[in-house]
Amino acid sequence: MPDLVTPTPTVRVSFLQAMQEFLGEGRGTAEDNSMIGREFREYAAVWSTPDGFAAYVADLRAAAREETPRPNGFVPSTTLWYVDGEDYLGRLAIRHRLTPFLLEVGGHIGYDVRPSARRRGHATAMLAAALPVSRDLGIDPVLVTCDTDNVGSRKVIEANGGVLEDERNGKLRYWVPTSRS
Repeated sequence: MPDLVTPTPTVRVSFLQAMQEFLGEGRGTAEDNSMIGREFREYAAVWSTPDGFAAYVADLRAAAREETPRPNGFVPSTTLWYVDGEDYLGRLAIRHRLTPFLLEVGGHIGYDVRPSARRRGHATAMLAAALPVSRDLGIDPVLVTCDTDNVGSRKVIEANGGVLEDERNGKLRYWVPTSRS
């Protein structure tokens, strides 16, 4: 059964296969400002070696700590991977607080499911599993956004109790409760 876990070197082979799938759909380009795009630019050159991949995993884990240096405009974030054994299925990041940009466009939680694992309910399960983690971080409710034309993501957010607030800059903005009410 798939589960959200802290990034781990044990899924390296499957992770690299997933990244090739993302490349195949045009992700990882200089114009890709998503989590995956940024990580391609910063880490793809070292992912291929076990030591380089372990360093990447260590950097992801460190990003959750307040004291970790980060670029301007970035906040602490907890990255979790959705895995089934050693099979990497997807990832999400929980941003611990909102900047003005994240309030408008990015939200607290961003997620990706590898192309070959889509349309199986993984995104819905990932977001559901992330809500208690967000609550434990003191975030309630969380803001989750999606492109206005992303019907699949809209369904994921709404299935997890998301309430649409509005549309801004081509993004739908949903507030999702994390408390047990």
